[in-house]
Amino acid sequence: MPTNWPSKFGGPSWEYVPEADEYYLHLFDPTQADLNLANPDVREELAGILNFWIEKGVKGFRFDVVNLIDKMAFEDAPEGSEGKEFYTDGPKVGEYLHQLYVEALGKADVMTVGEMSATTVEKCAGYSKPENEELSMCFNFHHLKVDYKDKQKWTLMPFDFQELKDLFFEWDLKMEEEGGWNALFWNCHDQPRALSRFGDPVNYPKESAKMLANVIFTRRGTPYFLYGDEIGMTNLNSTSIDDYADVVSHNAAAMLKDEQKKSDEKILVILQAKSRDNGRTPMQWTNGVNGGFTTGKPWLRLNDNLETVNVEAVLKEDDSIYDYYRKLIELKKSNPVLQQGNTVPLLQNDPNIYAYRRQLDGEEILCIHNFYGHQAPVDLDLAGYERILSNYDDFNPAAGFLRPYESLILKKTAD
Repeated sequence: MPTNWPSKFGGPSWEYVPEADEYYLHLFDPTQADLNLANPDVREELAGILNFWIEKGVKGFRFDVVNLIDKMAFEDAPEGSEGKEFYTDGPKVGEYLHQLYVEALGKADVMTVGEMSATTVEKCAGYSKPENEELSMCFNFHHLKVDYKDKQKWTLMPFDFQELKDLFFEWDLKMEEEGGWNALFWNCHDQPRALSRFGDPVNYPKESAKMLANVIFTRRGTPYFLYGDEIGMTNLNSTSIDDYADVVSHNAAAMLKDEQKKSDEKILVILQAKSRDNGRTPMQWTNGVNGGFTTGKPWLRLNDNLETVNVEAVLKEDDSIYDYYRKLIELKKSNPVLQQGNTVPLLQNDPNIYAYRRQLDGEEILCIHNFYGHQAPVDLDLAGYERILSNYDDFNPAAGFLRPYESLILKKTAD
């Protein structure tokens, strides 16, 4: 085997082909062979594929784990390493991206977003600053590892709120300073649902869902949300390991059982919290058969909360999560401060609250988010601010505290 690198999906990252007496590299699943972008013919083919879709009118492209396209050296990983240093953020990543920009992307009015694996804010700033002509913006996943015990995914622990805030402030400030652009998100097809992870879908489903939405819409960057976020979809909470279809989840279950000797009951609890299938269940349109998604057999079973968490039911609510998302979208589209304003961190060590100012041309918006299901004191003077939007229907500047999961977007009106 050429190197000892493990696949990110479990097992070795090299697959032997007997007919050719050769190995090929797959940092992920064996059906997903890594392309050799060091070969100019491969890069030319990729530019041709992009131009094919651009000519058909496609206006946006997402590049999967694109910072892994430059393999710097094929050497065994030293003990305690997985070999990431040999293929992550290589020196030619920017060069390869720039070539695609020149030969395809830069010729059309298209948006590009790069998904980044184990990257740095400095690298992402370089990939996304306009003058480098590489990408429009970057996804990073550091904030979605704050509930990894010892930085291992298949573990259980409460999320580290201070680490979460520190990461948000670091990425917002450094990307602004270096001219890069963030792609902001909580959920995607590779993650469990944020409402189950950072909110409280049982006691405060609407309040915590709206708070989480406020965070991604008011930070500096472009907000993304996954289908179902707008109605409050949650983790699946399956009752059997067999309910999960994801190859990574099954590989993890085998590892937890064989190497860590965990029981099926403990493995199930971990999958309920961490499996990617939590973010892949069918869209819940109605409370009918298969959530109104299909008359056939869906790839995953529907959530037990289908009766109340479905589009048909949510659209009938006066204070729905869906309606709140619509308001946030309109606010982001119409407000230059939230689009381009700089970020000023506030209450950086507060154990409950994530707060910051956005400022542009003398205008100021104050954003304050309580991440917990209890009342939290606010050490800020809110006199002279008016409510733009919040997840409670009133705002008292003299209260001195935030209610459970309360999240305020305020505009400064007077000194």
